[in-house]
Amino acid sequence: MSTISKVAERAGVSRTTVSHVLNHADRVSKPLRDKVMAAVEELGYAPNPQARSLRTGRTNLIAVLIPDILNPFYVKLVQVIQTELEKAGLETMIFNTDVPGGRSVEHGREYLRQISPKRFDGILIADFAVHRMHEDLERLTIPAVFIGQLPSQVIDSVGIDDAGGAYLMGKYLAEAGHRRVAQITGPSFFDQAVIRRTAFDEGFGQHGGIVDTTLHYEGSYLTPSGYEGVEWLLREHGGNLPDAIFFSSSLMAQGGLAALYDHKLRIPDDIAVASFGGWEHFDYFRPRVTRVGNDPALLATRSVAMLLDRVEGRVDGTPRNEILPCILRQFDTA
Repeated sequence: MSTISKVAERAGVSRTTVSHVLNHADRVSKPLRDKVMAAVEELGYAPNPQARSLRTGRTNLIAVLIPDILNPFYVKLVQVIQTELEKAGLETMIFNTDVPGGRSVEHGREYLRQISPKRFDGILIADFAVHRMHEDLERLTIPAVFIGQLPSQVIDSVGIDDAGGAYLMGKYLAEAGHRRVAQITGPSFFDQAVIRRTAFDEGFGQHGGIVDTTLHYEGSYLTPSGYEGVEWLLREHGGNLPDAIFFSSSLMAQGGLAALYDHKLRIPDDIAVASFGGWEHFDYFRPRVTRVGNDPALLATRSVAMLLDRVEGRVDGTPRNEILPCILRQFDTA
């Protein structure tokens, strides 16, 4: 079995140098680092995580809580988080609280109970993963970053500007000449959904659009409710269709596009379509969807950087809050 002593002997360096290369690579020159890593690869040496934990007092493990493991947004978020943590020599454990399955509070509280300093160095929490459990965040005893916007700043957070993005899309559709726009909104028990609905109406109304709340349909953020929302719109307003539909999530837009196709409506000739989110999700959809939001990879990168600031002791004190601006991407559908 390979040991750190055998690696040191093969590389012609001390055990301390090997340890620095494996744990603090920035402290070692590149030629020496390459020499040690060549010996590590040749001997197939793998550091013992338990031994490292005892030596450093850290577990080198980060918990990541997400609300829906099937949602493309969180798939991308986790992928980038894992990559960024690996660069820092940290491993990832993912907890899916399963908001669509209706067990998020039960799962979330159990997962938070399991997350202690003895098991994890830190935690990243994606917005709805702890819906209705924000008070539980105050009891966390390890570094934590919330990905989204908090009602009270009890831990670090980074999120996108939901209000700014929705307002931007409302303004864009009004200035594009649309006067009546339907909204397929998220569920009203999510603050984010209310913020997006309200801000869109403000942007639309302040730039020449006619805000008509009878054209609002409350969805669930999930794909089937987008389909159902379009079915409702055609049933209730089929004789006087609006100029466009704004979907508050990319999954609902996906369902809505399917319904419009099934009813043989042409986009954007018969009705225009716009969506919040779907940064990469819609890249291979045709027609290409006009959308507003920001890249989940950017959220992932910033959240990891903020967490590492806390884990490595570079930042202490008052919780920080970062808001990333939304970008509107105009394509074929509106």
